[in-house]
Amino acid sequence: MALIDTAVQAVHLVFAGVWTGSVVFVAYAVLPTVASGDAGVGVIESLLAKLKLVSRASALVLLATGGHMAGTLYTPESLTGSPTGHAVLGMVALWFLLAALVEIGASRMGDALDDGKVRTAAERGGTFMQGAAVVAVLLLVDAGYLAMPL
Repeated sequence: MALIDTAVQAVHLVFAGVWTGSVVFVAYAVLPTVASGDAGVGVIESLLAKLKLVSRASALVLLATGGHMAGTLYTPESLTGSPTGHAVLGMVALWFLLAALVEIGASRMGDALDDGKVRTAAERGGTFMQGAAVVAVLLLVDAGYLAMPL
């Protein structure tokens, strides 16, 4: 494997891990704090801004690095005609779903925070963030499958 391929895979894995980890953390630790009203509007807005930054940056980096890996490791036939290829295509679909859920959840939470409603923020965006956390875990399971030697 060429050095560039190793570097691309390492960058891909780091951004994937940071993105999925941050989404799970928001669903596990931040949402309950927001729902209880124990955090101020400014703190929550700051956390959501950072989550959106991580999410958007990761989506771009993963598109580039994943595209490189798909282009060097797969052919169109192997992507559409093998279990591994199907797992790669499933991962792409899950990445898009993760990005959408984070954006929708953060937007709904932000709208409530604009009105100064902390608990309402968790109600309006929480389901989307929890869904994003489930998708993040599914992505990690898919990545584990792809990492298994065949």
